[in-house]
Amino acid sequence: MRTFMHGASVWDVACPQRPSRVACLTMAGFRVRDLDALRMVPHPAVTLLLEFGAGSPVIDCAAGQQQRGSLVAGPGLGTGGAVRARGENVECVQVRLSPVIARAVLGVSPADLDGAVVSLGDLWGREASRIREQLGDVSSWQERFALTDALLARRYEAEPHVDPEVAWAWHRIVGSRGLARVDGLAAEVGWSRKRLWSRFRSQLGLPPKRAVKLVRFDHAVHRLVAGEGAARVAADAGYADQSHLHRDVMAFTGATPVTVVGEPFLAVDDIAWPSRGTPVKPHVSRDFRLDRPPEVRRLPL
Repeated sequence: MRTFMHGASVWDVACPQRPSRVACLTMAGFRVRDLDALRMVPHPAVTLLLEFGAGSPVIDCAAGQQQRGSLVAGPGLGTGGAVRARGENVECVQVRLSPVIARAVLGVSPADLDGAVVSLGDLWGREASRIREQLGDVSSWQERFALTDALLARRYEAEPHVDPEVAWAWHRIVGSRGLARVDGLAAEVGWSRKRLWSRFRSQLGLPPKRAVKLVRFDHAVHRLVAGEGAARVAADAGYADQSHLHRDVMAFTGATPVTVVGEPFLAVDDIAWPSRGTPVKPHVSRDFRLDRPPEVRRLPL
């Protein structure tokens, strides 16, 4: 376990010693005595938060809405800077799910979340209470990670997966760090643009163009946190210029690039997600290779 400090707050951060049995799934453990109201920075993953301690995290959303306890949020949570997280004596396992596996793990499509924060109890019923009790009953973080991984692997195997063509398009976007040409994705998989856009949105929860912008932003903002200059980041990350990067950061976070680099939810990533800079290939069927587009299929438009 490592320690991350932000102001007067001290975060204990734990990482699994073994990778998950499910591709495109990562997790970390957090214990924070006093979590100030902190800005949630959008991320290109579905977030699953499993709390089990004496306290309880609180998510303050737009229009005064609140969500407490274990929860699920779709990719891009916090866009615009209107979402804050707070709480006392927070203990939780946070899971990041690639959108390509989220439906199989959660039982609902990320599109069904509609950008909102949803109580895990509303999705899983009594199973949400059972996993909370099990996480609280064990004494080590590695045991908690093992319990969580076993549960999610079991759910993943029991549910349908996304279309290989949709997984391919997502992989192209993530692998290019948001530099993939959106107009060329449909041609690469042999679908019409309309069909890919419709399936991508319904299965992953956001349209391809939005996915490209979110992945590009995530890559760029972490480079800013690492201390790289805005002009260089803008040029390397595919922005037209530094002003374009500035506008994108403002749109996603409600803060300037200078301000956002101090956000703890970004700064803690190097501790909690040490492999986050390495794109992970999505799980697809055995006859589908990620080094080339899937075989063109004759399907109705």
